[in-house]
Amino acid sequence: MLDSHLADLRQTYAQRSLSEADVLPDAVIQFRAWLDEALAAQVEEPTAMVLATADAQGQPSARVVLLKGLPNDAGFLFFTNYDSRKGQELATQPRAALTFFWPALERQVRVEGTIEKAPEEVSTQYFQSRPRSSQVGAWASPQSQLVTSRAELEQREQDVAAQFEGQDPLPRPAHWGGYVLRPHRVEFWQGRPSRLHDRIVYDRTADGWKRSRLAP
Repeated sequence: MLDSHLADLRQTYAQRSLSEADVLPDAVIQFRAWLDEALAAQVEEPTAMVLATADAQGQPSARVVLLKGLPNDAGFLFFTNYDSRKGQELATQPRAALTFFWPALERQVRVEGTIEKAPEEVSTQYFQSRPRSSQVGAWASPQSQLVTSRAELEQREQDVAAQFEGQDPLPRPAHWGGYVLRPHRVEFWQGRPSRLHDRIVYDRTADGWKRSRLAP
């Protein structure tokens, strides 16, 4: 049933426009330019992105993770527990989608592509750059698995801290590391009045990126 309190909520977008002439030839370099603008505008959580995966039966799932790099302007880097639900799904179906949303700039970016594990040295370097408490947490948490209570997690954390007492940084656990999404489709969305939003999509071809406009 329609909820009028929700149905009547709407925002008018009128800050900017987006044309084919406004965007760069390379999709990832164009994304970097928009990300730099989001960082300069100090929007909240500019690197937060929704990561969507699917299991072997096609059941999708989504969650928010953080972008940690754009290696060689050719992909999107993030880190997680390989044994988590997303890790298991990516092992079965190594394809995923990302969504960035920056309301303050009235912008959205959607990315689709294939997934590969980041090089081990990249994963180790990033893991050991994190705060020690985060390193301990990565060892202690059986991510996405059932636990009996919060107390169990806290006990696991204490056990790991004791195990590695005096050691900093910790070794990277084998079950934790990075993934790179190699995009084949990237869409840039700019809010416009009357819901006639601008949508410019890049599709990867054998000759590079092809740019097109989509109806809102």
